[in-house]
Amino acid sequence: MQTGAASARQAAREAAECLESVGVPEPIASAEVLLSELLGIGRAEIPFHKESLTEEQRAAYGAWISRRKDREPVQRILGYAYFRNLRLDLDENTLIPRPDTESVVDVALEIMDRRGGVGRVLDLGTGSGAIAVSIAQERPLCEVHATDISEAALETARRNAKKAGATIHFHRADMAEGLENLIGGVDLLVSNPPYVPNSDLPDLAPEVRDWDPRTALDGGPDGLLYYRRIFAEAIHLLAPGADMVLEVGDGQSEAVLELGRRAGLVPIGVHSDLGGTIRAVLLRWER
Repeated sequence: MQTGAASARQAAREAAECLESVGVPEPIASAEVLLSELLGIGRAEIPFHKESLTEEQRAAYGAWISRRKDREPVQRILGYAYFRNLRLDLDENTLIPRPDTESVVDVALEIMDRRGGVGRVLDLGTGSGAIAVSIAQERPLCEVHATDISEAALETARRNAKKAGATIHFHRADMAEGLENLIGGVDLLVSNPPYVPNSDLPDLAPEVRDWDPRTALDGGPDGLLYYRRIFAEAIHLLAPGADMVLEVGDGQSEAVLELGRRAGLVPIGVHSDLGGTIRAVLLRWER
């Protein structure tokens, strides 16, 4: 990439060509998103941006493109990610929230709407807070709790909640550990647990394998470790008639529903993401 590009359009084009030359996926999107964030404009505005990049902007953009060439994700370069209507801070302890998980939030909101928009929600393994903050912001009458084993991740989630004006009760916990005050009182349990089989971790895209925290990815030998833990350790937190919404990996839905059935929950169904892939399973505690 030439750092002397006179216009935004030319800079984005040269950056995309640079990224494509080294095999970075979706090079045009990466180049345009980084430039639009740097300039504070929308991607669609880049071709019409009349002002030339300043020397400082060219230097900053060149540095960002160099990082992207090394397969650092755009969200890591920026330090934040967009999720629904939120801009979430990230750090090395938090998974980058992905659009697939927005479908999980959609299901959770539908469930709480059927409950009149009120009730107690628990998000296990909240990370950046994407699920919990979305629910608390969009359904403010819900009492939302969220856990994470990482205090650093919780600090990030707290910042995100504060920025969104969302009230959330955060707990440092290994899954459902130490939540005695919630026993029998959770109306909706939602989670995006680690679900990648550990033998598959080396084959993940570098943007995921090298930059997301392994603890947020590694689901044990078969990818189902944390689902087993949720069913074994968190059922006592559920109120009678409570619902459970769990994000799942490709091809895992039937196995997770069966694990839930064996634990005494009633499988309700599945929900697909915008790409048509089953992304969430729904279960109910009817005892």
